[in-house]
Amino acid sequence: MSYEVLVIGGGPAGLSAALNVRARGYGVLVVSNPPEESPLWKAERVENYLGLPGVTGAELLRTMHRHAKDAGVEFSAGKVLSTVRMGETWYVSIGADMENARALILAGGVARGKKFPGEAEFLGKGVSYCATCDGMLYRGKKVAVLGYTQTARREAEFLEGLGCAVTYFDRPKTCAISGDKQVERIVCDGKTAEVAGVFLLRPTMAPTDLFSDLAVENGYVAVDRRMATNLPGVFAAGDCTGGLLQVSKASGEGLIAGQSAAAYVAALLRKEKNN
Repeated sequence: MSYEVLVIGGGPAGLSAALNVRARGYGVLVVSNPPEESPLWKAERVENYLGLPGVTGAELLRTMHRHAKDAGVEFSAGKVLSTVRMGETWYVSIGADMENARALILAGGVARGKKFPGEAEFLGKGVSYCATCDGMLYRGKKVAVLGYTQTARREAEFLEGLGCAVTYFDRPKTCAISGDKQVERIVCDGKTAEVAGVFLLRPTMAPTDLFSDLAVENGYVAVDRRMATNLPGVFAAGDCTGGLLQVSKASGEGLIAGQSAAAYVAALLRKEKNN
């Protein structure tokens, strides 16, 4: 399906951005993990969000989510795995599905954790980031799942349903993947498993994995005052841009990114109409 704007991330920055896109009459899709997997959800009290002292993180996210949904924002549960731009349109893979939009807003928060040794080298050669996408390739084989969320548990169950023998590593901190031309083994926190495939199921992909030419500064997405990145039609907001990791800052940047993305789309539509 086609949208004017697609937002990656369903926290305060992403929801604020989506709300502002809808306020300008454009269709917007928010792609995110379940809100229960957000770090904010676990906050017992949020004391520094103006007008809502003492609210829990879960209550705040529920209210924001309901506000966006009532405004006509659409949602898709999942993780963005790759992006490609063709002409004036961005194509985004979400698990096994594909969506497209004129503009994208990165609001997925901080991608925690560096790549493990062997992860990049064996990507596509036994390393995968999506069990439902690539699981059929490993039917009846031994695989490892590195899980960091409850969603990862469900993906491991999906692999078991395909007949895979699954070794599950729960939030591993130190891992190394090795083999000859294909994955043959993984060692996580001192435990070794001989496997044909490794499914790395982190909550979110690093922005630079989604956009190879994306400019970063000190590990964060570089943006201007419009929250625009160096890529055409790509904006960013919230924790992924660095600075204070606060709900108020994320919401404010989301507002700017949403308005900027809407203005970008409007300009594209005017250009097409005149041509």
